[in-house]
Amino acid sequence: NSTQQSIQKVVTYAIKYFSRCGEDLWDCLVEECQKGNTNTRINLLYLLDSLCETSLLTKVNTHAPTSFYVDFVARDLKKIVEYVVPEGREGLPNLMSTLQILDNWRNKRIIDPQIVDEIITSLDGRKASVQNDAPGGPDIPHAGAPADDPSSTFSRNEVFRRIEEDRERHKRLRERRWVQPISYSNQPSQVASLIPLPENEEGDSNELAIDIEFDNEWETTSDWNEDDDEAIAEENNLCYPNFSDRMKLRKLQ
Repeated sequence: NSTQQSIQKVVTYAIKYFSRCGEDLWDCLVEECQKGNTNTRINLLYLLDSLCETSLLTKVNTHAPTSFYVDFVARDLKKIVEYVVPEGREGLPNLMSTLQILDNWRNKRIIDPQIVDEIITSLDGRKASVQNDAPGGPDIPHAGAPADDPSSTFSRNEVFRRIEEDRERHKRLRERRWVQPISYSNQPSQVASLIPLPENEEGDSNELAIDIEFDNEWETTSDWNEDDDEAIAEENNLCYPNFSDRMKLRKLQ
């Protein structure tokens, strides 16, 4: 079930009993992901998305030495994605949702960005391969559903249910994108400064939230170009109307 209430119920239970049987619960999740149908698998991936964020928040609030289930997810991520997005056309319905979740994990540094990048690259290559193998080429639609078309294995009611669940999942994901990444370190927050921070021997796991936010903005900012000059001139005209005319008059005086 993809409802937020059912996901939160499982997440709460998993966190509560992590110390007693966390690894056993994790093995059960992976097993369900392996043997479930396509819809069940993407539901489990959204469950892992909530489980990871809750694990890190719990780590901060309880000053726990462990990241709870995040370590398990990072360790088995490649295997999980293989289950959720199997090769061939069968995995296409889950491809875009999986890429959105992975991109969210990379931007918020929930999982090591290098690990996530490798998996995203693999999925992009798989998508291109499937499109090229489709009758008529990647950009030419073909009539009729092939025998291995995933949509042909679902009933009409299942298709509509999947559409509704995807709508709810994507809505939650969009809402969570507005939440700024938090520092998952147990260290107290620091004021931003131009003084370089000391190198962290433990890696990026204790990266400050302001560093994460800066890196995300830096990576998505383009080089300076003519559009930036025009934007600045536009802003100047809004703030200081007739500024250029006044400057010309001052020079004449």
